[in-house]
Amino acid sequence: FNTTSDLHSDMDHGDSEVKYTLSGEGAGSIFTIDQITGDIHALVGLDRSEKAFYTLKAQAVDIHTGLALEPESQFIIKVQDINDNEPRFLDGPYSASVPEMSPTGTFVTQVTATDADDPTYGSSARIVYSIVQGQPYFSVDAKTGVIRTALANMDREVKQQYQVLLQAKDMGGQLGGLASTTTINISLSDVNDNPPRFTKGVFHLHVPESAAKGSSVGRIQAYDQDTGSNAWVDYAIIPGDDGDAFDVVSHQQSQEGVILVKKVDSRFLHLGPFKDSVTVKVSVVDVDEPPVFTRASYVMDVYEDSPPGIIIGSVTAQDLDPSSSGRVDDSAERYGPKLISQYFFLKMVIYDINLDIFNSIKCQKDKSRLNLLINVTFINKQLNNMCHFCLFLLQGTARVSEFCSGACLGEGLG
Repeated sequence: FNTTSDLHSDMDHGDSEVKYTLSGEGAGSIFTIDQITGDIHALVGLDRSEKAFYTLKAQAVDIHTGLALEPESQFIIKVQDINDNEPRFLDGPYSASVPEMSPTGTFVTQVTATDADDPTYGSSARIVYSIVQGQPYFSVDAKTGVIRTALANMDREVKQQYQVLLQAKDMGGQLGGLASTTTINISLSDVNDNPPRFTKGVFHLHVPESAAKGSSVGRIQAYDQDTGSNAWVDYAIIPGDDGDAFDVVSHQQSQEGVILVKKVDSRFLHLGPFKDSVTVKVSVVDVDEPPVFTRASYVMDVYEDSPPGIIIGSVTAQDLDPSSSGRVDDSAERYGPKLISQYFFLKMVIYDINLDIFNSIKCQKDKSRLNLLINVTFINKQLNNMCHFCLFLLQGTARVSEFCSGACLGEGLG
C-alpha cells in the first residue's frame, strides 16, 4: 500500500486503547486506514485526470467500548499530479493554405494541443511546439502554435503542396517530457504571377477573299500557368498590320482566340460603292376573252300573225378586250330539233354589238313551242358566247302561250 496520510488523536497515548475508523469517498475500496496507527493507504492507483481529490472522514474510538473519544474529523485527499499524459492534437490532421509568393512571416494557421495533466502543478502541462518536418519553408511559434511562412516567394507553379509535421511536447520541452505529433497539409493558392504564352511564334491562317463579314478564319491559343480566373486569356488584335480587317473573340473554356473577318479588304474600298440599280417595267399582256352579254337571259313578246321583218327585240353583248375591233358574227340556234332560222333572223350592228331580232316569217300558233339561243362570235378571235331568251305569243294584249319553261329561264343561261 502507498501511504497517503496518517491520523493521530490526542487521546492516543500509544497503549493501543484507541482505534481509528474511516468513511467517505472511496473508504474501503480506494482508501483504507490502519486502525492502530491511523495511517491511510491507497488500495489502487490514482489518476488525477480522472479525479483530482477525495473527501473523507476519520474518527478515534475506544477499542474496547467503541465509544467515540473525540468528534469526527473531515479531510481532503488531493491527488498529486505526475506527468503521465502526453499532449494531444484533437482535430488532426489539419489543412491550410497560403497565397504563393507571400513574404516571410505570413500567417498560415494555428494548431494547438491539450494536456490532461495539472497545469497548476509543475511543468507537466506546459507545452512547447516545434516543427519536425517542413523546414525551411515554415516556422511555428513555440508557445502559441501559430505557423507562418519561413521562406519568401514560394512559387505554386514550382511546388504547390507542402506537408508539415508538428510536434507538441510537455514539461516545457525538457528532457523526459511527453510528446505527440500531427500533420498539417499546406497548399499554396494561386496568384496572377504568370503571363500567357502562345504555343508557337507564328500562326498561319487562310481565308478566301469571298469570306463574309463575321466568318471564322481560324483559331489561336495561348497557355497560362496560373489557375482559375487568373488563367483566363483575353485576346486582342494589336492596331495596325491590317488588324482593322479582322476581329478576335476569346473563349474562356477552351482558352482559344477565334479570328473573324471584320470588314471587306480595305484595298478595294476606293472602287466602291459595291452596288448597282436597274428599272424593271412589267407589261400586262391581253388574253382574248369571249363577249359578255349585258343580261343573262331575255324575255320578249310577239303578236301572233306578226308580219315578217318586224323587230321583236334586241340583245346586247360587249367585248372587254381593249384591242378588239368590235366586229361580231351572230346566229340563232334552235334549242331543240329544228333550226330557229325558219322563223327569225338577226340583224348585226357593228361596234355597239346590238343584235336586233326580226320576225322572219309570219308567226303561227302551231310553231309556238320555241326557245331561242343567241350565239355571238367575234370574227377576228373565233371566240363566242351564248344567251338564252324566250318568246311569248300574244293575242291582242294577252299572252296565249309561253315558249320558255322554267328550265329555259333558270338552267344553262348566261
